[in-house]
Amino acid sequence: MSLQEKYNNTVTVTEDKEPEPTKRFRWRVVDDHSPKEIYNFTLYFTVFVFGILGAARGYDEGCISGATNQKSFKKLFGLSDPKKDKHQIADLKSNITSMVQLGSVGGALLAMWSVDYLGRVRALQEVCVIWIAGAIIQITARTVGQLYVGRLLEGFAIGQTTTIGPTFMSEVSPPAYRGLFGCLFSGAVYFGIFTSYAANYGSAKHISSDSHNQWIIPTSMKIALAGLVLIGSFFCVESPRWLVKVRKNDKALQNLCKLRRLPPDHPYIVGELSDINEAVLAEKIANEDYSLWQKMRDIFVVKSVRYRFFMIGAMSQVLGQWSGANAITIYANDLFSFIGVKGIETMKMTVILGVVKFVGAYFSAFFIIDFLGRRKALYIGISLQMLTILFFAIFLHIVPQATDPDSVLTKSQKAASKGAMAALYLSGVGWTMGFNSVQYLLGSEIFPLGLRSFGQSLIMVLHFANQFGNSKAVPKMLLAMDNFGAFYFFTTVCAMALFWSWFFIPEISGRSLESMEEVFNLPWYLIGRRGATLCPDTSEVNKINYNRRYSIEEVHNEGKDKPSHEFAENASIDSKENKV
Repeated sequence: MSLQEKYNNTVTVTEDKEPEPTKRFRWRVVDDHSPKEIYNFTLYFTVFVFGILGAARGYDEGCISGATNQKSFKKLFGLSDPKKDKHQIADLKSNITSMVQLGSVGGALLAMWSVDYLGRVRALQEVCVIWIAGAIIQITARTVGQLYVGRLLEGFAIGQTTTIGPTFMSEVSPPAYRGLFGCLFSGAVYFGIFTSYAANYGSAKHISSDSHNQWIIPTSMKIALAGLVLIGSFFCVESPRWLVKVRKNDKALQNLCKLRRLPPDHPYIVGELSDINEAVLAEKIANEDYSLWQKMRDIFVVKSVRYRFFMIGAMSQVLGQWSGANAITIYANDLFSFIGVKGIETMKMTVILGVVKFVGAYFSAFFIIDFLGRRKALYIGISLQMLTILFFAIFLHIVPQATDPDSVLTKSQKAASKGAMAALYLSGVGWTMGFNSVQYLLGSEIFPLGLRSFGQSLIMVLHFANQFGNSKAVPKMLLAMDNFGAFYFFTTVCAMALFWSWFFIPEISGRSLESMEEVFNLPWYLIGRRGATLCPDTSEVNKINYNRRYSIEEVHNEGKDKPSHEFAENASIDSKENKV
């Protein structure tokens, strides 16, 4: 049956007139450029497997946060050694917590090779094996040296996840929901944090403090999580964009049809594959024999790439990692003790913090990042984070006695303490809505195909390098700056980030990946503030309009059609009379 016969009772053709837009307000993104078939189980399952990969980093951050406060862990690895002074204890604690971040720098560098050479699915499987090996070394450790080795090896796995997941998600996601699907990865970070906080609290409450199982059981959950992701990966569909890049065009078409649940001659498949082929062909012609050295050179020499890497990718990591969110996650137990929470209750508060961040991350993914756009999400998130961290800093400044475990607070001080606790929770909401939603997403969206995995990997190197430095520095900052000074510093960083997000970040919600180049070829001072307005998206998939009144409607954009537009129509329609 021809395509015309399938739709002959439902197709309405308009030559030069677009249908009137729906007036009714909807608190969600409405995708008028895609048929409903593209949202299917195959796409959702594949996105879920790669999305849950984000839990790897989150689970470790939450797990080590609780483990370093467990009595048996502290005794075994020297954190409660009376011979060490508070500066030596701070150094040891920061070394243990930051070892994964150090390994992640190497993992992010390794991902530059593995993601492109092995493919997205095979790279995911390789990561799971390394992740399991690192966890086994940790749970069998009885010396701090072996613990370092296990955590360093786990870091090699986690460093790769932040390139594999976002790169794959951006390549298979329909443009209208790319932000939502990409944020499933960043949201999974907080699923990992929440589950690890809960595991630590449960083990502290129900297992003897003298038993090593108190920290071994939560740590061993990493093996189960990695195993489930590994099994799920065998049922995933490889990225069609990567397959086109490695000249496996037939397999790319086959996988694209599986992901979209559409036949090969469908206009949407023809249009999307046309966009992919056009982008890949342009990359191959311009960058034939594109070596690693040339990629690094282009980051510094090519104007549009330089802006993307330094002003968006690098700055999102520097500002994001020093905005205080990472310090709150890893040292949450200590921070709750600063405001008067004592004993095992600090772990209960971290569980609540994990729930708040988890809910905030997925609320942002489903209702904010694509609906409001990247810029507005950043504005709201950074503003909330800045104000709440400022409140926390003021509390620590005015009520320093709250840090003393033997202190008794007055009624007003207790009320302020509860406010400071709420501020920590709300700062997590601000982080998940702002920086956390874009630090993975933007890097996977803005680079051209030839540099996408390389650029994302290099950004993740900066991510983990800054996170390593932050994890190492925070214990000493809290000692040297009287606790509150560190949070005044974080507030200042957030204020700088507000200006950065307004001036430098373009709105790219709903754009196809192939249309990014036009935006970043504008003068640098126009990209962030007017880029989306000056360079509308003219990709093939955005020329076909699907809505409730029409099954397929071709919206003609006079003067804006690409040369491949006629090909997209003729590939599936045999005659002018049957044009859809």
